Amino acid sequence: MVNSDSMPLVLGFCSQKRKKQRSGVCEYKSIYIAPINGVEWGHVVKSGGLEMFIGEYRHNIDEKGRLALPAKFRGKLADGVIVTKGLESSLVIYTVAEWGKIAPKLSELPYTQSNARAFSRLILSGANDCQLDRQGRINLPAHLRDYAKLKTNTVIVGVYSRIEVWDVKEWEAYKEKVENQSEEIAENLENLGL
Repeated sequence: MVNSDSMPLVLGFCSQKRKKQRSGVCEYKSIYIAPINGVEWGHVVKSGGLEMFIGEYRHNIDEKGRLALPAKFRGKLADGVIVTKGLESSLVIYTVAEWGKIAPKLSELPYTQSNARAFSRLILSGANDCQLDRQGRINLPAHLRDYAKLKTNTVIVGVYSRIEVWDVKEWEAYKEKVENQSEEIAENLENLGL
């Protein structure tokens, strides 16, 4: 979004620190955030104008299938989230705004190609919209918990524009495999400028 002064807007809240009012918009370290309902919260991690989820967190799923999301992430998820099937037996959580970018791309995949149909069905048919409760939890439907082999112990991984939810054992096995191949993976990514 862009305001009348052509400054980028990100819907959310902002901290009192280093804030100055400007046409109903707060400036926070050169990032403009529109306040909602007068409620404010802390620093929003930004990189190139995008919200960013980073880090690895361990949380448990309770007996009702609820998963508490890391406190650091909750402010960015206040408008709700989309939870869907991910790759490598994980779940993926998107902000509503990020899902608004991804879902149209999936729906535009060529219907005549079986791999495109299969992938869009995997992601779109598994998608559920969720709201965080007062404790910052989301309810993970049973079919998604089964898909990702989630029982109780989970790892929540911030992966820039998305959040992944893994069973602890699945995550540890995946992470060990990737760490053992890290040099080979890095060499293969050289063409991408990394």
